[in-house]
Amino acid sequence: MLPIDVSAAANMHSQSLLREDPELAAVYSQIRDLDPTGQRFATVLRDTIDQLLNGEKTGRFDWKTLFKTEKTHAGTVVEINLQREFKFNDGTDMDYKIAGFDVDCKYSQQFGGWMIPPEAVGHLCLLVWADDYTSRWSAGLLRIVPEWLNSGNNRDLKLTIKAAHRNKILWLWHEAELPENVLLHMTEADRKAVFGYSSGQARLNELFRRAQQRRIGRNVVRTVAQQKDYMKRVRGNGGSRSALQREGILIMGDYDSHKQVAAQLHIPVPGEGEFVSVRVAEADLKEASLPSVVLEGRRWVVASAADAVQPAPSLPTHTR
Repeated sequence: MLPIDVSAAANMHSQSLLREDPELAAVYSQIRDLDPTGQRFATVLRDTIDQLLNGEKTGRFDWKTLFKTEKTHAGTVVEINLQREFKFNDGTDMDYKIAGFDVDCKYSQQFGGWMIPPEAVGHLCLLVWADDYTSRWSAGLLRIVPEWLNSGNNRDLKLTIKAAHRNKILWLWHEAELPENVLLHMTEADRKAVFGYSSGQARLNELFRRAQQRRIGRNVVRTVAQQKDYMKRVRGNGGSRSALQREGILIMGDYDSHKQVAAQLHIPVPGEGEFVSVRVAEADLKEASLPSVVLEGRRWVVASAADAVQPAPSLPTHTR
């Protein structure tokens, strides 16, 4: 017998769950219609984690540094921010009303750690998980059945889902990519170099030197700069973009013209509110096959360690 394709088997299982529960199917369909790629969902989770870290005021970038009360509050903040983003109506007995049906929302930073209250039994639950250390997230729907829950005796009588029954979850997105927390995933040496400066502008300059070809979000910039005018510290006229230009480093923002430069160089393209830095060098004939971009009438490629440092060209006029 030929081995069953795992993705095909998972799809068959999902189709079975959709057929068995019309309410679940309706909720699933509406959420997927609102967010076909999961990008909006991922952005909410990234922004929520950053909101809890509050890097601009605290300088924190690591979930482990949150207070216990903040971690406990995380689920509520996720629920609120998802409702704001997707404009879910209030539920009658549960958190939301989606496609006309009550849906409870449960978030856990630990996969499988969703705490299900007694009143959710019989209802649909939107189960959400995100892990900053692996840069992964998942969201799925489950009709809560008593037999699928572990016994427990905590004060709130909340129960977890038995591992053997997690296959009953209908995944909207599973193990999807969470926008990277760049500061968390930098090496310790790079972080020390960035935060070794007392000036917010100098810290940002060092960040863009050391975190090249990585998407750097506004919250990372905010955490490093720790200044209210943090976005000004990135742009030209004295910001990182002009300061690093003489070192051959371009800093692309979320403008269409900047995205096109990144795409032509075959490096990560900045999304909304993101920046990507890269050192470039003027191409010579032997580099004709490398991805390149024409700026100021000259052809540029991503610089290698062997390339001498030369001033970078100016980026195109901003357009969205």
